[in-house]
Amino acid sequence: MTRGAALVALLFLALAGCTPREQKTENRKLQVVTTLFPLYDMARAIGGTSAQVSLLLPPGAEAHSFEPRPGDILRLNRADLFVYTGPFMEPWAESLLKGIDSPRLQVVNAGRGIPLLKQGEEERHTAGHHHEGGGDPHIWLDFGNAQTMVVTILAGFVERDPAHTELYRHNAAGYRARLEELDNAYRTGLADCKTRTIIHGGHFAFGYLAKRYSLRYLSAFPPSGDSEPNARQMAEMVGLIRSSGAGVVYYEELVSPRLADTLARETGARLLMLNAAHNVSRADLDRGVTLPDLMKQNLENLRQGLLCR
Repeated sequence: MTRGAALVALLFLALAGCTPREQKTENRKLQVVTTLFPLYDMARAIGGTSAQVSLLLPPGAEAHSFEPRPGDILRLNRADLFVYTGPFMEPWAESLLKGIDSPRLQVVNAGRGIPLLKQGEEERHTAGHHHEGGGDPHIWLDFGNAQTMVVTILAGFVERDPAHTELYRHNAAGYRARLEELDNAYRTGLADCKTRTIIHGGHFAFGYLAKRYSLRYLSAFPPSGDSEPNARQMAEMVGLIRSSGAGVVYYEELVSPRLADTLARETGARLLMLNAAHNVSRADLDRGVTLPDLMKQNLENLRQGLLCR
């Protein structure tokens, strides 16, 4: 059975148990389901006390291997808003949504209108690999894109719950201001660095960040989320690390740093995390960590690894 057919089968099972759904009332919080952590954090900030926002991805789960479960389908049928990044980041979402039987569910494609970084642009920042589908979907790692995503999500909130328009607009403006401050901190903090090459032993994710701040980005993984580098590509990465003089290899969140550790041992480099924020641990979620929090830590680690003044 194909992945799409399996999702449709799950949909019918889930819908069979559904009861009539209540309408949005003045006293009922807006029910919002988001796919990845950046969207969760944006929606949580926009909704404030007037929305109940949940994360579809289980805390601690690795985003590239996620597949929806029957319980997720029930959550969507009971939700008012569903927020996802786009068909390239969550390829399973469109198949899932085709079978949702909820007249009140409003779908927000947070990446709508944001051009993906194309293969020709990526070649200036990677070791020559290409992303499946012709573009890189990690759009939130360009903080200008992230501000645009906030505006798109805000529009969904306002359309679904116009009674709280002013609250949502105020909250969104505050979150966008935090992203603008973050962007300025990166521009200042990465302006004067001894090296400008990011060596990443994780899944391809930081092409947008590298492009925005004029950095070179080398990822051990091909941009395809499912494939791993072969022995020749690993040897090439070792040679690139040695020739660049990089003293740090970055590893990714929520994944064993096996490849990053191999690169570090072969070159004498040390390991630091570079967090793409696809998801967070249960502990981080419970303590209320935010996307700007994670990106500030990234900036500190980048400044260490790039030897910035």
